[in-house]
Amino acid sequence: MPELNQHPENEHQQPSGATRRQFLRGAGTAGAAGVAGLTVMGLGGCAEGAQTSDIRPGQGSAEPGDNDFLAKARVPFDGPHQAGVDTPQQSFIKLIAFNLKESKTSREDVIRLMRLWTDDARRMCSGLAGLADLEPENLESTANLTITVGYGRSLLDKIGLSDKAPEWLGDLPEFSRDELVDAWNGGDICLQICADDRFTLSHAARFMTKTARTYVDVAWMQDGFLHARGSIEPGTTPRNLFGQLDGTANPAPDEHDDIIWINDGPEWLRGGTAMVIRRVAMLMDEWDILDRASREVAMGRTIDTGAPLTGTDEFDDPDFEALDQYGLPVIDPNSHMARAFSTDRSERIYRRPYNYDMPPGPDTRGTSNSGQIFICFQKNPLKQFVPIQQRLDEADRLNEWITHIGSAVFAVPHGTNEGDYWGQDLLEG
Repeated sequence: MPELNQHPENEHQQPSGATRRQFLRGAGTAGAAGVAGLTVMGLGGCAEGAQTSDIRPGQGSAEPGDNDFLAKARVPFDGPHQAGVDTPQQSFIKLIAFNLKESKTSREDVIRLMRLWTDDARRMCSGLAGLADLEPENLESTANLTITVGYGRSLLDKIGLSDKAPEWLGDLPEFSRDELVDAWNGGDICLQICADDRFTLSHAARFMTKTARTYVDVAWMQDGFLHARGSIEPGTTPRNLFGQLDGTANPAPDEHDDIIWINDGPEWLRGGTAMVIRRVAMLMDEWDILDRASREVAMGRTIDTGAPLTGTDEFDDPDFEALDQYGLPVIDPNSHMARAFSTDRSERIYRRPYNYDMPPGPDTRGTSNSGQIFICFQKNPLKQFVPIQQRLDEADRLNEWITHIGSAVFAVPHGTNEGDYWGQDLLEG
């Protein structure tokens, strides 16, 4: 699933030379606490994931700690690709899926909505309030705000553009461990709104939602977070709620054209990408029972450095042939890292996950209601995401502590030029 990076001081850290026997001993302690058959977090929920990039030159006008660091930090809205995909991860995210109102399913209605939304998004990301914003003071800090749009298969079907949909756009194949809840699935349109200031994020999301009420209804909304900008070194991998570095395996910037950006097919998608969203519940109360060594065996990596159990550095290549003193593999073949690993480079994806911790309180399994909003981008989910998820679904140590409860796929159109609106060549073609 995904991974994250920080290095907290922990004077109680245990040695990380975990063996299979240590894992089995720890798993035995967990006993009935592990809920058998719970869903795999797949590519997205727990640890093999998206490396956070360095802050790009010009994306923040000042360094952390300067008064105007967040106030004037801006990400260009227009360009060949939409912002918010390979943009360095901001601290907060709000994902909102919308469905067209029954009376607003014409192509003309969607064009009007896209014109409205694109203009408002462009203005807000550049530090200007939306045209109808009655609280422009709420946008004094742009805080690296990005607003990204994606289209679901259902949108294209409703407006008579099914023939324009790529073959991968639609529901993912069924995975045996999924426990999907309708409240977190699908949607006609998705807005991914990210920022380094939660106030800015809240205002932008509310404004985009209320200006579209004539055309759409909210299907679902998901809020996520990472470390606050500046609390960890720029360019390091953040951590997920299991304490694991989440994103180590992400492709480098010079690989993005091969892995993320679509360069063939429909014109409206050239320069765009495919967005997969998986909501993954993390069973924190059961996880808390495991000792540290068992957690590392389940992952295949150390907790402190994120290194493979056969290495010392986060980015060391794993040695899956190495054996311990008992003749057992040092890296369990069913560890999360081993199951996610592939020698086929065509299966790589770009992970951009966030954590969630729901304020309503505990679910039916314990005192926590936490998890991960796993987001990944790629050219074709059927060829990149699905093979990895299938391996994780079949056998992944982490499956005992994670459950996939939501799933959606959206086509993210290419970027815009000044004056253009999202999806213009699709909707006017």
